[in-house]
Amino acid sequence: MCHVIVTCRSMLWTLLSIVVAFAELIAFMSADWLIGKAKTRSSAEPGEQGGGSPEPYHPTLGIYARCIRNPGVQHFQRETLCGPYAETFGEIASGFWQATAIFLAMGIFILCMVALVSVFTMCVQSIMKKSIFNVCGLLQGIAGLFLILGLILYPAGWGCQKAIGYCGHYASAYKPGDCSLGWAFYTAIGGTVLTFVCAVFSAQAEIATSSDKVQEEIEEGKNLICLL
Repeated sequence: MCHVIVTCRSMLWTLLSIVVAFAELIAFMSADWLIGKAKTRSSAEPGEQGGGSPEPYHPTLGIYARCIRNPGVQHFQRETLCGPYAETFGEIASGFWQATAIFLAMGIFILCMVALVSVFTMCVQSIMKKSIFNVCGLLQGIAGLFLILGLILYPAGWGCQKAIGYCGHYASAYKPGDCSLGWAFYTAIGGTVLTFVCAVFSAQAEIATSSDKVQEEIEEGKNLICLL
């Protein structure tokens, strides 16, 4: 018999686990890790009247993706081309970024698995006499360590030729030169912090679902148990 147990703390942990997994995945796939120095169109389109100065734009560079100005489209809202610059893992611009990709991918994979399992914790709270909340909390802590390693190694790759092309010759390891940090980098940092928050909060979810009040409800034969 499945006893569906819903508490505020377990629901909050489940929602937060899902949000963190999606945030880290979106950040990893984004090209907005580095915002390059402003550039302008090199030349006007044939027949176009140069009524003013060319509008500058900022190309962006991610771990394996980039966004640049589409030179053939000037009169549409979407004027940028975004996509992977690396078709294979070996084409990622820096060895540090390759290591970053590995660590982030491992951390995100764990977070996605935990997010999937967390949905079922309302019905199943233990496996082989081990609390799912405690196991998931431990996995989230491990995922957080992988994410930290990836984020520490990422700035070490700012001295690669690809980054220099976007950020100028002053760019070097841990110095972005003329570039600024994009929303994806900050999202990855925020997601990493929340990963550890989830790991700590999983213990509170375990306490809430194993409380005496819950056990009393189960003994009374109730299958749906909702507690604040």
